[in-house]
Amino acid sequence: MLESKRKNKMEYISKKNIKLPKRKKDSKKGDNGKVLVIGGSKDYIGAVALAGLAALRSGADWVTIAAPEKVGWAINALTPDLVVKKYKGEYFSLKHINEIVKLAKKYDVVLLGNGIGLKKETKQFVKNIIKKINNNLVLDADGIKAPSTADLKNSIITPHIKELEIFLSNSGIGKPIIKKIINEKNIEKKALLIKKTMKKFLEKNNIVLLKGRIDAIISKDRIDYNKTGNAGMTKAGTGDVLAGLTAGFLAQTKDLLQSAINAAYYNGLIGDILLKKKKGFTYLASDMVYEIERVLKN
Repeated sequence: MLESKRKNKMEYISKKNIKLPKRKKDSKKGDNGKVLVIGGSKDYIGAVALAGLAALRSGADWVTIAAPEKVGWAINALTPDLVVKKYKGEYFSLKHINEIVKLAKKYDVVLLGNGIGLKKETKQFVKNIIKKINNNLVLDADGIKAPSTADLKNSIITPHIKELEIFLSNSGIGKPIIKKIINEKNIEKKALLIKKTMKKFLEKNNIVLLKGRIDAIISKDRIDYNKTGNAGMTKAGTGDVLAGLTAGFLAQTKDLLQSAINAAYYNGLIGDILLKKKKGFTYLASDMVYEIERVLKN
């Protein structure tokens, strides 16, 4: 497919690299993937809703949101399509772990981090719950800022470059190496530096989906590049849609790399379509959720 060692012009993901999940005609509810989204906080309510709806739109059969109670009631008012489990408090903390770990056993994929916040108790929650759940995992937003490379296996992380910087720092990577990665402008050279630096992490069946003007999907054996998307993708919530698509595809296929490729390509493509439809950068992340159904056609 797309190899990291190129002598000629960079190749990008295209429609031929996309493999959408197939549904059996006799499938029953749950056969096409169940996603648990853990996130939300007093300050960030919309993120988990966007992620959950994107996961449903990807084709997953069932999405449950685990959120602090006020966030949960707000989501209930927004949509009847998401199941919501509500937990006392304005933020997640260690006291919620055992109950949510038990809940996670019913799902194919856990998406963690959207809108979860950066309170001290929330960071402790994220770092500890990751060690106790055995699901395939998608880690996004503030969920990336608490753990280290040693904490994860069978996961996809979806950082922008600042989140990756924090993640690498948490992992004990030296400042000169991190600075070299951050300051590198060429995306191919940057991705190769990340691949080399995170070799052990990638060998534990982990994927890095680095968001940017050109996305880099970095796995143990190769690097894929995606150029769909535009400057409007800097708006709040577009990353939550990406994370939801990633988790939804993963729940259906159990294929980490293909799910990351599909999500990056379609998330950007939807942004490109909306840029034309809206005749400018007026589109919102919520517009992207409702555009998903138009582009996901087998």
